[in-house]
Amino acid sequence: MTKKVVIVGGGIVGCMTAMELVKRGCEVTIVERNQIASQTSGESSWAGGGIIFPLLPWLYADAVNVLTNHSANTYRELSVRLQYETGIDAHFEQSGFLLLPTFDIAAATAWCNNNQLPAESIKASAFAVQSLSGEDALWLPTVCQIRPPYFMQAMRRWLEQNNITLLENTELVPLQQTAVLNTWKTLKGDTLTADQFVVTSGAWSFDLLKQTSAQLNIKPMRGQILLYKPQKNLKQIVYREGFYMIPRRDGYLLAGSTLEDVGFEAAVTREVRDEISAKAEAIMPELKGMPIIKHWSGLRPGTPENLPTISAHPSIENLYLNTGHFRYGLTMAPASAKLIVDLMQGDKPTLDASPYACP
Repeated sequence: MTKKVVIVGGGIVGCMTAMELVKRGCEVTIVERNQIASQTSGESSWAGGGIIFPLLPWLYADAVNVLTNHSANTYRELSVRLQYETGIDAHFEQSGFLLLPTFDIAAATAWCNNNQLPAESIKASAFAVQSLSGEDALWLPTVCQIRPPYFMQAMRRWLEQNNITLLENTELVPLQQTAVLNTWKTLKGDTLTADQFVVTSGAWSFDLLKQTSAQLNIKPMRGQILLYKPQKNLKQIVYREGFYMIPRRDGYLLAGSTLEDVGFEAAVTREVRDEISAKAEAIMPELKGMPIIKHWSGLRPGTPENLPTISAHPSIENLYLNTGHFRYGLTMAPASAKLIVDLMQGDKPTLDASPYACP
């Protein structure tokens, strides 16, 4: 008998979970409060930079890096598969990652050595970052990126091609305590029925689950990004003290991002625009006076130590959680999807699930 599963949330984590469930023979419905792959204000899945790397992994717990490492290795093959099956190029690129001071060079080098990640100490000027010509940098040549809006468009088309039901512009009522979850009502009064439900709704997860999971520590954290199109672009991702610049294949350049605890306020601000542009110009002085093509924001599902919840609900049967990935929804999504589906299917997980248990 085919198992019916409802996924609550149609971002990257939800879509990847759907792909894994289809692979296991399930009948899947995704419920999304907006539209999947639309550039809706506040949705972090399309708004992020798309760096397939946890920025400074030596600062994170092993449980974070286990997910990011496993997932990063899948995107090259996944992007090829999606382009073949959907015709959409997600712009996967091995850009490399130039880490500028200040950072703990000893910790960074040790982590790279322990994880077999190629790294080279080098002068920033070797990469035409002339404004920082005398500064020692760390070059990570194998770090990759993908274009989140294009990736989400490819995922959406794949979902449609594989007969996944997309129930969009639909919100669910906050869940009340129950022993077993077989149905869940929408705000419109409709009833969804499934054998299993899995919440993948990012920053909105706590509002859905606060009556049943009061200890679930997830809150929205706004990030703002600017878009340029310089005459001469960077060739690699550049990162300095929480700020990154990401060159795109078509000549655009992203600069960001902030971490702002402002609730569900997704509006962009002049103050932050000026702050980001100043940081960008310090690295690339030629950006001074250039127009800002676009300025947007996304709401990340903030969690302590960037640690997601990937587990069965502690008291409600048939309910699972795959949420709270903070800055690394894209970077963790493939491994998170496989882990939650292993748990849902009763299979022995290939990763240790205990660090991600629901509090």
